[in-house]
Amino acid sequence: MFRAMRRSRQQLPMEEAEAILRRNTSGVLAVAGDEGYPYAVPLSYLYDGGRLIFHSAREGHKLDAIRRCCKASFCVIDRDDVVPEEYTTYFASVIAFGCVREITDPIDKRRAAMALGSRYAPDADEKNTAEEVDGSMNRLCMLEMTIEHMTGKEAIELTRRR
Repeated sequence: MFRAMRRSRQQLPMEEAEAILRRNTSGVLAVAGDEGYPYAVPLSYLYDGGRLIFHSAREGHKLDAIRRCCKASFCVIDRDDVVPEEYTTYFASVIAFGCVREITDPIDKRRAAMALGSRYAPDADEKNTAEEVDGSMNRLCMLEMTIEHMTGKEAIELTRRR
């Protein structure tokens, strides 16, 4: 169903792809937007082994697109080192494919919001995070992307160093 990576020698082991998702904090979600145009939006996220968690306003372009078609991809760039003398870039990135759904169960929604809050404010008191989450629940939408396929890729120069 999903294409094999054309330059398979540059494919990262799954453990490294997951490490990239764990250590980064933002990526770009791509969905099927209005009039058939792709819509790609940068988002903060939480990687939770096999799924990605995002937060959103309760309405807008992104949610309209997801409600029409749940299929999406999410890209995270881990490394982007321009090497002018070699006319290249040493890069490492991950692309995940899957379906996005709104988390509607109040308990699951709060749990996802708390996990995301803890990810971005790891030193905050849990009580403060809970107060922030509880105060925003009525205007907050939590989204979950279940990953169906994922690949990581790096520049061939980095592959040769392994």
